[in-house]
Amino acid sequence: MFKIRLKTRALSYSLVLATSLCFTSKSIAQSLTIPIETQHNALVFQTDKDNHLGTIYFGKKLARPQEYAQVPAQSKQSPDYTGVLNAVYTPSGSRNLLEPAITVTHADGNNSLDLTYVSHELKTLSDNVSLLNIFLKDPVYDFKVTLHYKIYFKEDVIEQWSTISHGEKGNVTLHKYASANLYLKGGNFYLNQYHGDWAMEMQPEESKLSHGIKTLDSKLGTRADLFQPPVFMVSLNKPATEDEGTVLFGSLAYSGNFRTDLEVDYQDNLRIISGINNYASPYTLKANEEFVTPVFLYTLSTQGKGVASRNLHNWARNYKLLDGKGNRLTLLNNWEATYFDFNENKLADLLKDTKKLGVELFLLDDGWFANKYPRNGDVAGLGDWQENKKKLPNGISSLVREAKQNQVKFGIWIEPEMVNPKSELYEQHPDWVVKQPKRAEHYFRNQLALDLSNPKVQDFVYGVVDDLFTKNPELAYIKWDCNAVIYNAHSATLKNQDHFYIEYVRGLYKVLERIRAKYPKVPMMLCSGGGGRVDYGALQYFTEFWPSDNTDPLERVFMQWEYSYFYPAIASSNHVTDWGKQPIKFRTDVAMMGKLGFDIVVSKLPENDLKFCQEAIKNYDGLKTTIWQGDQYRLSDPRTSNVASMLYLTEDKSSGVIFNYLVNNRYGANSSLPIPLKGLDPSRNYRIQEINLYPGTKSTIKSDQVYSGDFLTKVGFNPDVNSGRTSVVLKIEAVK
Repeated sequence: MFKIRLKTRALSYSLVLATSLCFTSKSIAQSLTIPIETQHNALVFQTDKDNHLGTIYFGKKLARPQEYAQVPAQSKQSPDYTGVLNAVYTPSGSRNLLEPAITVTHADGNNSLDLTYVSHELKTLSDNVSLLNIFLKDPVYDFKVTLHYKIYFKEDVIEQWSTISHGEKGNVTLHKYASANLYLKGGNFYLNQYHGDWAMEMQPEESKLSHGIKTLDSKLGTRADLFQPPVFMVSLNKPATEDEGTVLFGSLAYSGNFRTDLEVDYQDNLRIISGINNYASPYTLKANEEFVTPVFLYTLSTQGKGVASRNLHNWARNYKLLDGKGNRLTLLNNWEATYFDFNENKLADLLKDTKKLGVELFLLDDGWFANKYPRNGDVAGLGDWQENKKKLPNGISSLVREAKQNQVKFGIWIEPEMVNPKSELYEQHPDWVVKQPKRAEHYFRNQLALDLSNPKVQDFVYGVVDDLFTKNPELAYIKWDCNAVIYNAHSATLKNQDHFYIEYVRGLYKVLERIRAKYPKVPMMLCSGGGGRVDYGALQYFTEFWPSDNTDPLERVFMQWEYSYFYPAIASSNHVTDWGKQPIKFRTDVAMMGKLGFDIVVSKLPENDLKFCQEAIKNYDGLKTTIWQGDQYRLSDPRTSNVASMLYLTEDKSSGVIFNYLVNNRYGANSSLPIPLKGLDPSRNYRIQEINLYPGTKSTIKSDQVYSGDFLTKVGFNPDVNSGRTSVVLKIEAVK
């Protein structure tokens, strides 16, 4: 969460020691060395003779912390003409010649900035978490930056952000205000980034970083991840594999415009600067105010992408994702069964199907609201959140009661940030809409964004949720959608339009904070026309996210594979639908690799399809804790193999589940070779059994065979995937 707050007290520069960090002083060179140590890694800073603080090391931690001070002497690269190439937070306008982390115009019009070390403090927040604050100041101007490092020792994860303030006589303009400025040394650097669009999210691209700047960014305002997710990987020296190589995973935890610059400098080192996108957003900072940037989070692995991924999963479940260690509800959604065409009778039948199928919740999707302009399509009604009297004459409350009588829970879809021009809300409050007064309106999905920088709009959006729960206390689930980007950015009430993009996201977070203060544990799906807003800034308010509107199971194998690097399975909502040409077994097996849901017409399922789904749900109920909380291992990559294979293993290595899919339709494609497993205890014995069998079929897997963990990890196991067995789910258990 980023915010502005008035400074109420002077900063304390005292040092508090903790076991997970240590500080050493190199008195001979009149410099201070500050190592940040996690379980396996160290990020080390050092001051120079002028008290500029730079990064001197980021890698595997040393056995002797006092030796960090000796690292710079081992480098024989070309001269640093600026003296600030490795700055922990690079200012502009003074000595720096490359991309800055911060750019300002002082109250007197001067554009230069210099930041020198003042002091630092360390706070122990728990046995595992510490917070390091480093205080920097301009020697000439009353301008300060505090760098914050929240260190998760066991997970090897660091959250970093900055606080910017000043005491000048007048306003200061912030032109750039990054959250973090990393500095890495390596022979070469390889970037794995992602791109996409609606229904084709999380498409990976890997390339060698060349000299100059590579920028990953978004200027969409809302639904910021539509074309460019904020997550990325950087491999050092050579492209990292699943189990080998040094790799950094990074992401900005922010739901608005973001920007990450990756610059290979003239010394062949890499500078990574990430934060809010300063596009069209110079920020006027008043004296004694604080500008707090969003969190940039990262983890470093020297053992490949799998370790980095599991680091993030553990961190997310324990500290970031809302209720990351809790339960999730399986559900039946009506969207593909009815779209906008439904009434109480149709929904009553679907509620009975929910119980028949064996899931826990019925989710009513779009189309249940608006009367003057009924929501019978996506062209009208958005913003008018009263029940449609024709479709639901007895209101939502009658459906909640009907669900309870069927022994299932009830959830509902909303898109409270948006409005159709054809709506009562638009007619009554045109000043609440994001639009330029002198420009023609331009629509995305026939809608516009509401102006969340306006406190009245914040109250309205909060009220949409609060009214639903006030009238229906037993409402059990919210699907929160967000389908439009921002065109013609302008607020009718905001005095400084340069602040619009920032204030919009602040307004969104204020609403979500209010909702969570009153309804702290109600499950909410973060949906944005698919994966348009999947970031850890938003996920601290949501229990799960919707990866893509594309639910074709074959394509979802690839999408879910890429998402799984950065987000744990418990956060991924996966639904069984009629998309694609795969059989119901394949579709269901793929959806089980996360939080399972269905979006099908249960009454039209063939008898054996229904039997399979019912049995699969029972299997899922027995395995979901392992899938959600277990360690995840990618065994066979769908982009380089005929077979995709993924293992979820309990922390004690006693049991797990392996999902295997044929992803190549070429004649004869199969699992020709055994797939080595990972994470098992080599000294224990394991039995493997196929589950989720379609009625009337038999497994080709011998369930009475016992294998050592040593055998399974070195030789492997063949799931016998082929054109007649396109999806194979295996349960693995340790035996005595």
